[in-house]
Amino acid sequence: MRHGRAPVPLSVLDLVTVGSGSTAHQSLRTSVAISRLAESRGYQRHWVAEHHSMPGVASSSPAVILAHLAAHTSRIRLGSGGVMLPNHAPLAVAEQFGTLEALAPGRIDLGLGRAPGTDGRTAAALRGPGRLDEAADEFPRLLAELTRFLNDDFPAGHPYARVHAVPGPVQGPAGRPPLWLLGSSGFSARLAGELGLPFAYAHHFSAAGTLPALDLYRQTFRPSAVLAAPYALIGVSTLAADTAEAARAQVRTGALSMLKLRTGRPGLIPTPEEAAAYGYSEPEREFVDRWMANVVHGTPDEVRAGLDALAARTGADELMLTANAHSGAARLRSYELVADAYGMPGPGAPS
Repeated sequence: MRHGRAPVPLSVLDLVTVGSGSTAHQSLRTSVAISRLAESRGYQRHWVAEHHSMPGVASSSPAVILAHLAAHTSRIRLGSGGVMLPNHAPLAVAEQFGTLEALAPGRIDLGLGRAPGTDGRTAAALRGPGRLDEAADEFPRLLAELTRFLNDDFPAGHPYARVHAVPGPVQGPAGRPPLWLLGSSGFSARLAGELGLPFAYAHHFSAAGTLPALDLYRQTFRPSAVLAAPYALIGVSTLAADTAEAARAQVRTGALSMLKLRTGRPGLIPTPEEAAAYGYSEPEREFVDRWMANVVHGTPDEVRAGLDALAARTGADELMLTANAHSGAARLRSYELVADAYGMPGPGAPS
């Protein structure tokens, strides 16, 4: 993909957010529109995150959404940002992404995280009682098992030696989705480095740890059959609009939604009017101000300058932009304006 004057390739992270007055159906249609726009404008990839029990997020089943996006695109890479591996049996993940690879050969990424993507009670419902801490601690074992299923290479005598992920190599030569490790701490950074895998850091909700995690990843990196050198992507909350005021209004809706989530009151993404009228306490206002300060937002020129500075400060090899706002139209417009700001290919141009 060509990325115009952007310092590094740009990509999309999609939470399939659902705004007040909207529906999951409408949000999923917006995701298709974003994927098609991203493909036509030269974005590198479109990833979908796994979250559960959040009314304002409709991305509980990334594999299902990715199959739908694959049917509406032809070139852009599609993937999970990520699948929360401890929520699932490794064989099931290998089967799902083997199916996606068969549907869209050479276009699928399998990004993996070890957090539950939800609260503890919901994680218990997903994994079973008592497995929350155990599953997170077993992430390296689950990852190794998943890798074996994807490669179909369990050694003779292993209990799963005659168990095959289908679609997969047991059916003959086949592509395999590349693995990425996702994280917001040093654990996944170190593991990705030691395994020689590409690493995606969640700068969009854990900015303070970005530089330490990237440094750790690069320091521990060991060349592998997958990568000869480190490759680090960071997720960035980004919202471009035609005016700085319009951008702030949309970003404030995402900030209020996060405030409510963090204080046990999750709901649909509020409207700009609801966010403006909300009666913030002083601690709540401080939270919202901190949250908004970590979002690269404003006019296209302001967003371009912010992204350029972030790329230079972190040395990231790729920026993955997530536009969290009440309006699906505002999200779509943001990706369009960023592409315009960097002179990325116009609609219909080969990317």
